[in-house]
Amino acid sequence: MNILKSKKTYIILVIILFFICAIILLTNSLGSSTSNGIEDFPDSYKAYLEELSKKHPNWKFTALYTNLDWKYVIDNENQFGKNLVPKNYSDRWKNTKPGEYNVEVDAGWVDSSRQAVEFCMDPRNFLNEVRIFQFEALSFSEHTNNLDGVEKILYGTEFYNTKVSYLTSNGQTINMSEKYSDLILRGGGTSKVSPYHLASRIKQEVGPFLSHSSISGTVEGFKGLYNFYNIGATSSQEAMGAIKNGLQYAKDGKGASEATKTKFLIPWNTKERAITGGAIFIGDSYINQGQDTVYLQKFDVTGDSLFWHQYMTNVLAPFSESKSIYTGYKNSNLLDIPMNFIIPIYNNMPDIPTQSPSIEPSNFTDDNTKVYCNATNVNVRTGPGTSYEVITMVQNGNQMTRIKKGIGTGDRWDMVKLQNGIIGYISQNYVTEVPPVEIEKIELTIDNNVINKGETKKLEVRITPEEAKEHKVIYSSSNPNVVTVDDEGNLRGITSGKATINAKAEENNVQDSIEIEVYSKVTNISIDNNDVYMQVGDTFKINAYVEPDDANKKGIFFESNSPDIVTVDEHGNLEAKTEGTAIITVKSEENEEIKKECSVTVVRKMEDSEIHFDSSLNVDSLEISGIDYDKNKVSDLKDLITTDLELEFINYKGETLSDNDIVGTGSKILVKENGNILRRYTIIIYGDSNGDGKINSVDLLVLQRHILELQKLDDIFMKASNVRKTSSKPSSVDLLLIQRHILGLQKIEQ
Repeated sequence: MNILKSKKTYIILVIILFFICAIILLTNSLGSSTSNGIEDFPDSYKAYLEELSKKHPNWKFTALYTNLDWKYVIDNENQFGKNLVPKNYSDRWKNTKPGEYNVEVDAGWVDSSRQAVEFCMDPRNFLNEVRIFQFEALSFSEHTNNLDGVEKILYGTEFYNTKVSYLTSNGQTINMSEKYSDLILRGGGTSKVSPYHLASRIKQEVGPFLSHSSISGTVEGFKGLYNFYNIGATSSQEAMGAIKNGLQYAKDGKGASEATKTKFLIPWNTKERAITGGAIFIGDSYINQGQDTVYLQKFDVTGDSLFWHQYMTNVLAPFSESKSIYTGYKNSNLLDIPMNFIIPIYNNMPDIPTQSPSIEPSNFTDDNTKVYCNATNVNVRTGPGTSYEVITMVQNGNQMTRIKKGIGTGDRWDMVKLQNGIIGYISQNYVTEVPPVEIEKIELTIDNNVINKGETKKLEVRITPEEAKEHKVIYSSSNPNVVTVDDEGNLRGITSGKATINAKAEENNVQDSIEIEVYSKVTNISIDNNDVYMQVGDTFKINAYVEPDDANKKGIFFESNSPDIVTVDEHGNLEAKTEGTAIITVKSEENEEIKKECSVTVVRKMEDSEIHFDSSLNVDSLEISGIDYDKNKVSDLKDLITTDLELEFINYKGETLSDNDIVGTGSKILVKENGNILRRYTIIIYGDSNGDGKINSVDLLVLQRHILELQKLDDIFMKASNVRKTSSKPSSVDLLLIQRHILGLQKIEQ
């Protein structure tokens, strides 16, 4: 028994261990596939980030979905004075609008072009090893930030390996034992901002020389004051206006409160206070407010207030600073440490990012040719030249699509799209066109050749050979009034009937066809009377119509729920048998759920002597027409009726009419005896489609909307619109006749 127990225990332990190992393996597998965050990005970003991840597996990428429309963003950033470029740049970089062209917003700086803004704001232009650093998260990290790294970023400037000295307001020189790198590292720790970012920002703002006016301490009126980051250095037309504005901020915060000045260590009357206080300002105003990258500090696309909280006006500042940051990391051998990059995403971005304004469009022509690389280890770059950064590398035989072909003299570069979606430039020396492959066979199939009216269905298209499947196929319909087909092979049923769909290769005469039938289902039944009064012995016809007009199965049938009161035949002819009420139901043979009902009330038969109508009127058992269009007041009709019975006139809304009121289509004459209705006549004025008793442009509009199936006419109004007095529905012919009546060309006979 003990042996059995030990074996059972062993087996249970093995099973448990197996499941633990499986869970660990699964967890590791999931972690490795999602840890860098690339899966959160749109497809147009992924291929670039995957290339970076291969080279730097410790890098992570955070997708910042702004939920902002791309055009909306560019419209708001492309405002005069918001983004500047040097005046000596080419016109493609500059705003060339009359009155704004070459206007110096700041000394030597002018407003940028829309293309420049689009280029600088599209993150996909900068997803390479160098320019990615404009998206680097800029918070302080004690694990990655060190003195040696700061010095390497400062290399090549007068700040490099240099002890700090500065002037006081009275001209005294103070020499410190610490270097600029010491102050920058300490300032980063205090402000929680990356000192690498601070060092790069200083290089960007004041350049490589200690003599820059913002940090010299010698500017008249601002002696002994320093501003390493040009905070508050707003543009001004005054000579040195921007620098003086920045030094004014260093002096008193431009009217800031005492609490604010204390927080930012103002006045910046020592270089340490200026470096640390400015770093606190940057951290407090930007990095700690969610603008945690150089890009987001330049382009304010997060938070509640958009496009205004922007640190720089130089549209290329993130582009330039990213190179400085990259160089510092590279010189410090820090490129392989863990880093996080926060990259914005916008809605409705263009398929191909806007190209740099520095790239001359006339050097290229649009193309769509399949090409392949004819050498090994060939660089694909961000622009047409070796001075542009490398995005990735392609190998001999790798295929790609040439989007733009280089033309002209000298070195030629082609703009290409790789199979993984990366777009870049490759030297034309390493590109060979793929021999053309033509379509040899097209096969069209569909799961059902019969589609419903209004239905959309896609054809299945098989192209032989497989290599030609992306070649263009031209689709056509033999009868677009029945079936339409778009450029992608999507069919849409328009009306019942048959049509042949053809697919032909654009490059040759290879083609295939398929016949499609459109079936139009019955959607509704309309009748021209839904409430009828009859006398015993009367006959009357209900006209019923199937909708839509092109329905395949137009069959209908009639039923009476009380044939002892009213009978109905297959054509809708009623016969009143005895007094009472019956319901006549009209149903579709295709779908009995589609139906309409007419209520029929049968009253005693009136003797001819009880009521007499003038011979000018057309009277049957239920309806009165033939009314003179110019004499259709209630009093006019009363003059044409002789009876001792009570007459009541109501309009189509059921409202009682007085003698001076006009009667129109749908109005009723109620013949009563002791308050009980013996007879109810419905008035028809042909051409009066809306029941107001007039024939004018309103009736044209009402009938037109009915024909277009925008607003259906009910019962008697449909009959009145049929001025031809046929058994069919009113049509465009009736519309024309009403129009001619209104114009006085042809009077409608009542």
